[in-house]
Amino acid sequence: MSFRTHHALDCADLGGREVVLAGWIARRRDHGGVTFIDLRDASGLVQIVADPELLPVVEELRMEFCIQVAGEVRPRPEGTVNPDLATGAVEVAAHTIEVLSPADTLPFMLDDRTDLDERTRLEFRYLDLRRPRMAANLRARSDAVAAIRRTLDRLGFLEIETPTLVRSTPEGARDMLVPSRLRQGAFYALPQSPQLFKQLLMVAGVERYFQIARCYRDEDTRADRQLEFTQLDLEGAFWSEADVQAAVELTVAAAVESLRGHKPPLPFRRLTWHESMDRYGVDKPDLRFGMEIVDLGKVFSSTDFRSFASVLEDGGVVRGINAGTREFPRSSADRLTELAKSWGATGLVWLVVEEGGTVRSPVAKFLSEAEISLMIRDLGATAGDVLLLVAGEWSTAVSVLGQLRLQLGRPETHEDLEFLWVTDFPMFEQGEEGLTFLHHPFTSPQDLKVMEERPLEALARAYDVVVNGVELGSGSIRIHDPNVQRRVFDILGISPPEQESRFGWFLRALRYGTPPHGGFAFGIDRLVMVLQNEANIREVIPFPKTQSGQDPMAGSPTMVEESQLLELGLEIADDD
Repeated sequence: MSFRTHHALDCADLGGREVVLAGWIARRRDHGGVTFIDLRDASGLVQIVADPELLPVVEELRMEFCIQVAGEVRPRPEGTVNPDLATGAVEVAAHTIEVLSPADTLPFMLDDRTDLDERTRLEFRYLDLRRPRMAANLRARSDAVAAIRRTLDRLGFLEIETPTLVRSTPEGARDMLVPSRLRQGAFYALPQSPQLFKQLLMVAGVERYFQIARCYRDEDTRADRQLEFTQLDLEGAFWSEADVQAAVELTVAAAVESLRGHKPPLPFRRLTWHESMDRYGVDKPDLRFGMEIVDLGKVFSSTDFRSFASVLEDGGVVRGINAGTREFPRSSADRLTELAKSWGATGLVWLVVEEGGTVRSPVAKFLSEAEISLMIRDLGATAGDVLLLVAGEWSTAVSVLGQLRLQLGRPETHEDLEFLWVTDFPMFEQGEEGLTFLHHPFTSPQDLKVMEERPLEALARAYDVVVNGVELGSGSIRIHDPNVQRRVFDILGISPPEQESRFGWFLRALRYGTPPHGGFAFGIDRLVMVLQNEANIREVIPFPKTQSGQDPMAGSPTMVEESQLLELGLEIADDD
């Protein structure tokens, strides 16, 4: 006999039918000998009515018992209909109830009204996932992935898996290493992304590849980052930037429609990296609100205020934002000033606009009436607005103001969606030990000559997708010429012997008629997080790690037996 003939949600349309249901007891209520049970399965809830003759069984029942119910679907009595429930117009009059599996006393209530410690939730994650919100997140994730697969299949992509035991390559974070038992002293790395293998698929003539790829990065976790995560990875041969971006937009739009019921406007907006930094102070701007950064260099070009004048004389900038009308006591000013300093600024100038075009500020006496008037004009300010100014190097000034902008203006939820392409990233940046790449070292430069002669001015054929200030993913047109690839390695300070040792296998493949190609990867976890209005990526991952990288449920990471280490030729060093 089957455990069920129907699901709970089916009962909405089965008036008068006999059904067999199976699920969990979400709630139980006793009313004068008649017991009402809310039965929950993966489809939803339905109310079960147990008459007194079932009392011997019903008395045993507790929350989250797994039970089977046989009965008749009937309309609820007049006045008891629940319009907030999909099955709220019907109930099941139970003939029999059988306990399939009892449940211990719950460590917490399984409803969304309960405010729980996250560590407890993760310790009992299998129970946490029964909560309505978490169950909805799991379904949303599945629906989004299904929509992505349908779209890419329609566009002619092949779904191909790539290895998870790979060679260590530089991709921006520390590798997760796996020791080899058969070759003691040698290590595999878990992939930070399938970057080189998807490029090799282009060499192999696949032309259109995608994968729902599991990726691993040994880096500090945060609200939108985990040690292990899932991304959509895709690549295409004979593609320009426009080709990649069009495919990504259709794929993202399909996922959005599957969860939100409507597609975002296409094509997405576009900003260059420099425009994004100049106007918003970050390379992943949140465009749901204004508060743009404004260049005030001309306003203060002849100022007597030395803090500004000296910066401008040294080639720096004065930038500002209008934080809008808000209460701004001295305590708020002090807090923002300390934040600005912690982010690298030497200080923060604040001004509150008052009636008549005057300002309240500790620096007001150092500014001329003309400077104040022009500053108010350029920042579009009116009485009550708070103006925040930073002077310094361009990168520091815009970065600090960008963080202040997010601190003061970012919406708490993701009801609205603002997608954006950020393009034309720098090819390299200055690191502590020399030049390093901004995306990854397999990204094609826009101008080979500029890269050779002035590498810090070189732009990459790279692009990111951003939504509501969250970087969903990155992509680029790849280097398909092995000589150019070697030159990039040279600029990064990777010696020819090291190039051959670490990348010889890849460089050799590029010599066999590699087509021009490009691709993209975006985080499925991050996209679902935004679409489900969650503030933390852990809410949409079935079994995530804590902020410190631990799994309270399984107790990992943990020490292993010494015999296992010996098999691998490893020994744990003493602390001293």
